[in-house]
Amino acid sequence: MAQVKWTDEADALFDKYIMNAFVEYGRKTSMRWLNERIKMADRLVNYPTSYPPEELLSDRDVCFRSHQIMGRFKFVHYYDEEIDTVFIVDIWDMKMNPKTLIKRIK
Repeated sequence: MAQVKWTDEADALFDKYIMNAFVEYGRKTSMRWLNERIKMADRLVNYPTSYPPEELLSDRDVCFRSHQIMGRFKFVHYYDEEIDTVFIVDIWDMKMNPKTLIKRIK
């Protein structure tokens, strides 16, 4: 079973988006997003490569994968097989220019 670790940046972005969701859409929506995060982490623990590769990052040495939630956000992550750990590295608001994601992921 793999571990799931969030980078500080991705965790901070998630907190920001959850607070925004709470303010703009209410408690029910923010709780749905929290539940999506939990379901995604549970799936990654058991199946770390189960989400599709992120096409925008296909030229990288690492195989980045992404999972879309709420039709608007993508959780971007990669699996380090040597240490059996999935690293969540970014949350991308899909309303943003795709070049932004490419620049943010190093």
